[in-house]
Amino acid sequence: MNNRILIVLAFLFVLKLNAQETIVFPNQDRRVITTGVPFVLIAPDARAAAMGDMGVATAVDAFSQQWNSSKYVFSETKSGIGVSYTPYLSKLVNDIFLGNITYFNRLDERSAFAASLKYFSLGDIEFVTDEFSTALIQRPNELTIDASYALRLSDQFAMSVAMRYLRSDLRLDGVDGDATPANTFGVDISGYYQSEEEAYADFNGRWRAGFAIQNIGPKFKYDEGGVENFQPTNLRLGAGFDFIFDDYNKIAVTAEIGKLLVPTPPVYGYVDTDGDENQDSDEPTIIVEGKDPDVSFLTGMFQSFGDAPDGFSEELKEFTWALGAEYVYQDSFAFRAGYFNESEDKGARKFLALGAGFKANVVNIDLSYLFSASKVQSPLENTLRFSLTFNIGADTYNEY
Repeated sequence: MNNRILIVLAFLFVLKLNAQETIVFPNQDRRVITTGVPFVLIAPDARAAAMGDMGVATAVDAFSQQWNSSKYVFSETKSGIGVSYTPYLSKLVNDIFLGNITYFNRLDERSAFAASLKYFSLGDIEFVTDEFSTALIQRPNELTIDASYALRLSDQFAMSVAMRYLRSDLRLDGVDGDATPANTFGVDISGYYQSEEEAYADFNGRWRAGFAIQNIGPKFKYDEGGVENFQPTNLRLGAGFDFIFDDYNKIAVTAEIGKLLVPTPPVYGYVDTDGDENQDSDEPTIIVEGKDPDVSFLTGMFQSFGDAPDGFSEELKEFTWALGAEYVYQDSFAFRAGYFNESEDKGARKFLALGAGFKANVVNIDLSYLFSASKVQSPLENTLRFSLTFNIGADTYNEY
């Protein structure tokens, strides 16, 4: 009799276990990594944009602060000022834009410093409570202010550190109870290598390589009690080669890869204890696959290399890559082209870019144009971007 009771109890226990099925929430196949202040990842200058949003290993210019500030110690120009303007969502509105101004100064043969301001405006937003009230016009915006110092450690290699203040004022007075802007800070660490010019069979050549870890800093909140957001901490690695055919013609080719050092969203679900296929209040959300993303920013940086739910194959999808080329004639005209690729499951940014540059005395004018190659339309598609550079003390240093 006792054996029969034990068998029945065991049978009921097995049925209970079977009823506790793990239900996975749908629509989690495309695990796109999201961060706060994503505007800092937009290429602010036309030259970098024309080469596929790359700049960590390209030749130095005034806008190197945005990509790899250690390049400044290889500048032949003593100092310079760069100004750029990028329309955003230009097909829909005409008042959303990204503006940038950068100043650099090469202090001596071994060191340089730079500072820049990047401003992203989301245009005017008008609120009207009723037909009799006065319209409330708000202009949400975000900005960064940064400064860097670069030091040449050898004839061909330099490193740099940059400090960055980030401010995000997206909350609206009269709508949000607490409209205080979000603030945080970040750090960049970068390095750049540029070889001496070497003679080959039919041309001379020069190798370039660079790395940068950008926006290393604490998480921040947009409101009190809200979710903490990661900064867009980003790893960039690049290499390139200059084909120097003569004093007038040069072609530079460059390749770059990048990866967000931010945790991958896990697969969420819950244990359906009552078997009704509905999540009840006593059935909390759990992580089915992957790792908990609620970690510190430093832990998140290291975790980002091995936390994808689908393993190594998904980790590879989180790398973006870009190829770019630049033809320069007599240092007065340049033609550029580039391609940028991101996995369909991680954002699907794919585009071809073209651009040109012109130099007149101490002024450089650069233009770029983007063609989307993805099913997901780019907010910068068919957008003309331009940059101006004012060179102060040109040809002060001889690097080549």
